[in-house]
Amino acid sequence: MRKLLIITFLALGSALFAQNTKNLTEDVVNSIRDNYKQKSEADKGIRNALSNNDIRSLAVNRDVVGKADHQFKYKADVKGICDQKSSGRCWMFTGLSSLRPQIIKDKDLGGFEFSQNYLYFWDMFEKSNLFLEIILQNADKPLDDRTNEWALHNPIGDGGVWNSFANLVEKYGLVPNTVMPETYHSNNTSWLNLLLSRKLREDAMQLRDAKAQKLAPKKIDEMKFNMLCEVYRYLVLFLGEPPTEFKYRFEKEEAYKDYTPMSFFKEFFPNYKTSDYVMLMNDPSREYNKVYEIEFDRNVLEGKNWLYVNLPADELKKAALASLKDKEPLYSSCDVAKFLSKNDGTLDVNNFDFESLLGMKFGMDKATRIRTFDSGSSHAMLLVAVDVDDKDVPTKWQFENSWGSSYGHNGYLTFTDEWFNEYMFRIVVNKKYLSGDVQKMLDQKPIVLPPWDPMFAPEN
Repeated sequence: MRKLLIITFLALGSALFAQNTKNLTEDVVNSIRDNYKQKSEADKGIRNALSNNDIRSLAVNRDVVGKADHQFKYKADVKGICDQKSSGRCWMFTGLSSLRPQIIKDKDLGGFEFSQNYLYFWDMFEKSNLFLEIILQNADKPLDDRTNEWALHNPIGDGGVWNSFANLVEKYGLVPNTVMPETYHSNNTSWLNLLLSRKLREDAMQLRDAKAQKLAPKKIDEMKFNMLCEVYRYLVLFLGEPPTEFKYRFEKEEAYKDYTPMSFFKEFFPNYKTSDYVMLMNDPSREYNKVYEIEFDRNVLEGKNWLYVNLPADELKKAALASLKDKEPLYSSCDVAKFLSKNDGTLDVNNFDFESLLGMKFGMDKATRIRTFDSGSSHAMLLVAVDVDDKDVPTKWQFENSWGSSYGHNGYLTFTDEWFNEYMFRIVVNKKYLSGDVQKMLDQKPIVLPPWDPMFAPEN
């Protein structure tokens, strides 16, 4: 009986407390102040330090400093580091970097880069067309319809994912970097994106008005054609005009050869099919062993949507290990900002000890971090290496980044296997490296998810 009374009293007390703290009244705030006074002396040193220093420098875990090891048992034959500068094209750089090793090897080159600017031009052009089509398809719905709101919020942008790269290469081919080199605005994309987005929103409203006035489909098609002509001119002004044909010769070759972007791609990658590759996701907030598709998440109207198989992290590791043993690097993406030490080029959950510094626990697991918007994939990089123990179990991995050779460890980032579990989200792997069970999952009818889901922001 006494126990029941105590429980009842505590329950009533908690309810009254919750009721009293619903609003931050003067009494509540004073109570909180009094509570803090008991800790203020102990906090003085921490407060002084935080007032004058970056928290990361104070939270550096000395137990791991200087212990970074950038040696790996299995590593793809990669060469050279690219720099995406102030742009969100990490997905494009990563996709192109996955192809570079083959052409460098075949032509015995000291280095080589494809033109990112060439694909960027067509990416922006195709995204503009897709946006206008989405507007037309939903013109009978109000502006605050979820699809219209999503489309108008970000008509175009330079972010993307693997399928964006696949769609562009299949349709437009590739050219060397010197054929269509970077411009100021391909390296610094914010103003190009901002002004083009503004114009596309204006075009969207004109198309909606035309549909509301029941203009003939032919007249609306003409309006859209003229809008795309204006977009093309706009992109040429910022980026230059993409070539339809060009002459090129490699190092050690005397004669130039005539190419089109597609013939260049097909000559050096005759057996490459984007359909041979599949994205694997580790998202514990959703059911595993299922195939998912993201509606409208593509850059080309007739192209592929974002499609992936959701699997436990260990399944991603098995496929990645098999690919790297075969010296084939992988497109991958992660939450790169978490526990990143740029000075030594490492990603390790032990790099910073915020809990000891602040006297505060952070206890969310990966699924909860995803559901509460605390974590998600933010950046694509090429997965190029893995180290293993004497039982061939991975212990650490390495990314080839696209932030220049001065960042991290000569442009590379090494990450622990524990960090893989917590902050790696996706890899793209050739189907031949998948287990039979995973390959069978590809026959599933995909579960379609909306493009505004927080897990599916474009990588940049």
